[in-house]
Amino acid sequence: MKMTFADHVIDFNTHLAYTGKLPQGIRIMNPFREQPQVMEIMKQFYRRFYGDHHPRQIIMGINPGRLGSGSTGIPFTDTKRLQSVCGISISGIQTHEPSSVFIYDVIAAYGGPEKFYHDFYFASVSPLGFTSVKADGTEINYNYYDSAELTKAVYPFMVENIKKQLEFGVDTSVCYCLGTGKNSRFLIKLNEQEGFFKKIVPLEHPRFVMQYRAKRKQEFIDKYLACFEENAQ
Repeated sequence: MKMTFADHVIDFNTHLAYTGKLPQGIRIMNPFREQPQVMEIMKQFYRRFYGDHHPRQIIMGINPGRLGSGSTGIPFTDTKRLQSVCGISISGIQTHEPSSVFIYDVIAAYGGPEKFYHDFYFASVSPLGFTSVKADGTEINYNYYDSAELTKAVYPFMVENIKKQLEFGVDTSVCYCLGTGKNSRFLIKLNEQEGFFKKIVPLEHPRFVMQYRAKRKQEFIDKYLACFEENAQ
């Protein structure tokens, strides 16, 4: 039997591992190995929304953060949205992530999770996240582009895993890149070298919108929807 989109994603996440070296002070974050509930939650989510063979356009973020997919295994989905919108509960932990709030406002405006996830698949330039530890011992999110040393170290890992995900049934005519600064510059250059997509469409990152442009949130939701409509297949 042909694997569904969900089967591909679940298999990918189950075997996701980084075995290379990292710069001093940087730790890999793999929720599928660190959080006991995440694997089952992730399987429920993808079987519910991706259990078909429909091709999807890809929306590519930076790398997982601790409070979003670091806690749920699902990009741009914190535990609040997972339960209130997707109907999947996760016990013992509750996270609120501003990027997730914005994305689920976009999803609602698009027509709801069933319609949105039928057409789109969230990924990240790096499928695993990174953290660093501050002088006071606090662990904070770290991005693949925050140091040239880290970018160089994980470059082959990122290329390999983008290639793997394109085999799920991704429509490669367009990639929506979340982040109009460092993430889009890196991804555009990477795409010129690798030829993953026919074009890259940068969109303001949800975190940027919520942190710096919250009063204009509807304007950015409308921009997302207009770009989706313009590039619809």
